[in-house]
Amino acid sequence: MHISARHDYAVQAMLAIAAAGGGPVKTSDLAALQGIPVSYLPSILADLRRAELLSSRPGTDGGFSLARRIERISVGDIMRAVSGALASVRGRPPHTITYTGAATALPGLWQSVHASTSDLLDSTTLLDLLRDDETARRSDHDATADGRHS
Repeated sequence: MHISARHDYAVQAMLAIAAAGGGPVKTSDLAALQGIPVSYLPSILADLRRAELLSSRPGTDGGFSLARRIERISVGDIMRAVSGALASVRGRPPHTITYTGAATALPGLWQSVHASTSDLLDSTTLLDLLRDDETARRSDHDATADGRHS
């Protein structure tokens, strides 16, 4: 599986909005918070809005907000919203690939890779990632307080 900049930026943007209490967060703030080039964000945010993962409100107090609760938005949802399929073989879905000769078993492998990837990404939510981040920050803080890190 190839994780493109578009995938990465979309997940980062969704996490930043989730960490901000669900929004609203302005595009310029998302770019600054996550170090995402502002030129990438409009089309990514539009895809996320079309997928009904985000809602938007214009105006000075507007911005982008989560359209669902954080425990109901998976990384798989986000990645599909910005690019379609989660895994492909030479740009095609794994189930459409056929081989001859010694490679006839490969479609099964590619389909298993796709299924495993989908299972992992679909079972990982924004809430999971925010909890993991909080746990890591707490662990780093505790280690620093104990003098284990400098």
